[in-house]
Amino acid sequence: MSQKPSTDSLDRRDFLKVVAVAAGAASLGRASVAESADATASGLTDTNVCLSRWPLRRLALDDTAALVAKLRAHGVTQAWAGSFDGLLHRDIATVNARLADECRRHGDGLLVPFGSVNPRFADWEDDLRRCAEEHHMPGIRLHPAYHGYKLDDPAFAKLLRLATERSLVVQLVFVMEDRRMMHPLLQVEPPVVKPLADVVRKTPGLRLELLNSSTVLRGQPLLDLVKAGDVHVDIAMLESVGGVASMLEKVPLNRVLFGSHAPLFYFESALLKLKESPLNEEQLQAIRCNNARRLLAKKS
Repeated sequence: MSQKPSTDSLDRRDFLKVVAVAAGAASLGRASVAESADATASGLTDTNVCLSRWPLRRLALDDTAALVAKLRAHGVTQAWAGSFDGLLHRDIATVNARLADECRRHGDGLLVPFGSVNPRFADWEDDLRRCAEEHHMPGIRLHPAYHGYKLDDPAFAKLLRLATERSLVVQLVFVMEDRRMMHPLLQVEPPVVKPLADVVRKTPGLRLELLNSSTVLRGQPLLDLVKAGDVHVDIAMLESVGGVASMLEKVPLNRVLFGSHAPLFYFESALLKLKESPLNEEQLQAIRCNNARRLLAKKS
């Protein structure tokens, strides 16, 4: 007989089981948890979705039209989209052009492209320029773990400075999936966090969102980083029950953004995180959309 998961600490696998049970309840005539969240999720902004195909397996929503349909069904009116291709492809310029085109062709304004930039590539400054000038992207998404640079690399600091000069939001991705799910030939370690606070302090005007950081960044290092500048976090990889409420005990409300990490994660799991935490309407509205809108509207 399997042991009942603790309500104080669920891992992601148990957490998704809870999601499945909640969804199954709807078939018995009760409103599902996701549907209940949708009822109050007017203007939901998802700051963490990806287009194209995950390189290691097919996903149910790796077709852009299908992903857009799922997002709309749950009340999403804006989704900040990166590209899975930005992880391993060497032709970043083509990756970003394809991403911009996909966002234009699907969603009628719902998808907002965030291009990839790899400061290890010789022409990365031109990739950054194209994101801002040709594709009119409001931000970029960085993958240091996959691109092989450290957060104290001078090129990374320069990239943050140039992105800030162009008034671009910077999304820094810590991990893409649980290490247990990684292919043996693609074991990717998250970046070492310690140098980042100092880099942030030295980049005035930087608008930074940390994606998928909850499994590796917590406690005092997280507090130090948030205090270092205009630093925000998403909720995609929060795992424990009441995780959002627990985060708000440490991180200011205006620094927490909704992110689903769809389609690699189930979108409904992010909705459940809002539902099962004891949040008031002001907190819910801030996380669902207000904080993201404010961040996007700021100018460096």
